[in-house]
Amino acid sequence: MITSPGVGETGMGEAPSGDSVADLLTLQVWLSPAFPVGGFTYSHGLEWAIEAGDVGDGESLRAWLADVLTHGAGRSDAILLAQTHRAARDGDVERLAEVIELAAALQPSKERRLEATAQGAAFVRAIADTWSHPTFEALVAALASRFAPPAWSAVPWTHAVAVGVAAAAHGLASVDVTPAFVQAFAANVISAGVRAVPLGQSEGLRVLRSLTPIVREIAAAAMEADLDAVGGAAFLADVASMRHETQYTRLFRS
Repeated sequence: MITSPGVGETGMGEAPSGDSVADLLTLQVWLSPAFPVGGFTYSHGLEWAIEAGDVGDGESLRAWLADVLTHGAGRSDAILLAQTHRAARDGDVERLAEVIELAAALQPSKERRLEATAQGAAFVRAIADTWSHPTFEALVAALASRFAPPAWSAVPWTHAVAVGVAAAAHGLASVDVTPAFVQAFAANVISAGVRAVPLGQSEGLRVLRSLTPIVREIAAAAMEADLDAVGGAAFLADVASMRHETQYTRLFRS
């Protein structure tokens, strides 16, 4: 079994942060728009929704994203991240590989799979280059041996599971990582809306602030959920991602 250093148990069933300030700073860097995963190039189908007239102002963007968070990828990714974090923390590579494969298989369109896996692979590469750790390296190597060809690049990383593995390896608690990831996901989609609607920066910030209760609720529920709870019903967002593939004029890759 591969174990993360300094991991204890709390009432939440998660590892406490050894240095909460250092952990916060780490999360801020990893989930920053400046971290080189290319998140700014994806809109999660929002660009098509804007083209179709479903989203055209701050309130419609808030409503669209609230549904995506509650019924779509926001909720599913939060559960997958929490499950990945738990498996990586416990050194359960077989379970970890199962969650990783499921996360990639759940992507509903070609562009959404590209969005998830391109960011995931970029995140793993960036961590390996700049923020690596012996436990992270051991987990990646163990996972690589389970895929063909046996290489880390053959692992179908999605962004959520990549963050989960890295966070567990560095001893970051899921109770901190999960809501931060969900908020970063929301912020990235809002950023796409600010550029494509377009909206002002202040309006985008108001939308993000209004979604805070939903972000907290989804993250808390995800940490208590099991893998059978993964699933969604944000069908219009899924259809938007499919139709975006043939959209004539595009700023984003999804």
